[in-house]
Amino acid sequence: MNPSLAWLYSLQQFGIKPGLENTRRLLKELQLPGARQKFLHVAGTNGKGSTCAFMESILRRAGERTGLFTSPHLVSFCERMRCGGKMIPMEEVDRGIKALRPVLAEWDPHPTFFELALMLALDWFDRRGAETVVLETGMGGRLDATNVLTPLVSVITSIDMDHQQWLGGTLAEIAGEKAGIIKPGVPVVSAPQQPEAEQVLREAAEREGSPITFIEEPWSGALPLAGEHQRWNAGLAVAAVKAAGFRIPASVVSEGLSATEWPARFQRLPGGRVIVDGAHNPHGVASLVHTWRQVFHEEKATVVFGAVASKDHAASLGLLGEVAKRFFFVTLQSPRAVPAEVLPGSAPTGTETRVFPHLSEAMDAAGAFPERCLVCGSLYLCGEVLALTGAADFEASAQ
Repeated sequence: MNPSLAWLYSLQQFGIKPGLENTRRLLKELQLPGARQKFLHVAGTNGKGSTCAFMESILRRAGERTGLFTSPHLVSFCERMRCGGKMIPMEEVDRGIKALRPVLAEWDPHPTFFELALMLALDWFDRRGAETVVLETGMGGRLDATNVLTPLVSVITSIDMDHQQWLGGTLAEIAGEKAGIIKPGVPVVSAPQQPEAEQVLREAAEREGSPITFIEEPWSGALPLAGEHQRWNAGLAVAAVKAAGFRIPASVVSEGLSATEWPARFQRLPGGRVIVDGAHNPHGVASLVHTWRQVFHEEKATVVFGAVASKDHAASLGLLGEVAKRFFFVTLQSPRAVPAEVLPGSAPTGTETRVFPHLSEAMDAAGAFPERCLVCGSLYLCGEVLALTGAADFEASAQ
């Protein structure tokens, strides 16, 4: 691994530090963002990455000089920041980190991994001349590092239960954290929400004097990403770009949506027998199961599953039981991984389960059965599979 990137990863040991003071200090110290940059800001529980990808693709097709900041990555850190659809080169990551380290040497508290990733992105976007930047929150919204920037539009995707240890134990509390990205007078565009979440968003928008719109219909045209939920994400992206003040011909919008690429979202690997999907919480898994039924009808799958400890894997496994012929469990390459040996206890009663010490063994075993293989439970697992199979369209060596 590149030594500079290894140093950046080492900051993850300090965990998450919600708050904006360090981020504001960083922006002042580094004189960021660039004066020409304008932002579109996206928060929510599920669908953030896809919605961001749709928005960026529309804007790029319309001739905007775009930047895109998302997380987490699947295989390479460089996925997290893109200009004009192209990932940051590893040499630019190295240059950026080397420039940052002396500035931060005496800081206490030290900036986090995510805060510095955002600074790297903003600096690179500025130097590359990216003027229209789509920003995805890392987690929550109110105290997320991305929330120091004032956007043209605040976008909120579907809200559900996730990250309860950080965001609160009720839907209203979680919605309140997501609503924290709403800025005074800045228009808000939201996906349809459960009544409890919708009320929180409406009240927050009213307090800030911000007009809020809840989209009422999904995108009906062609899309490269499967599933009804992606049609809603695309509809949200279109409404958000319009609310931000861009006037883009309908034909260009359609072209942008049709050209969107976003891996690990019901992605069929070459041959069509392996489906990789980043669904990692019950809400996302419910959408995955619905999409599986739409595409494959009554077919069952060999499900290769791994999860991190903070997720409700028991509820997810219960939902997957509808389409699972058998479960193959693996331990993710993450310190937060649920040990594979624990997972069979949460599998639906009567479903075959096996535990594998290595992902490669699980994938080989799945290939011996006639059923398609569905990989899900974590974006980290999806990244491991894409790297293992060589299906990623980017280099894994940067990490």
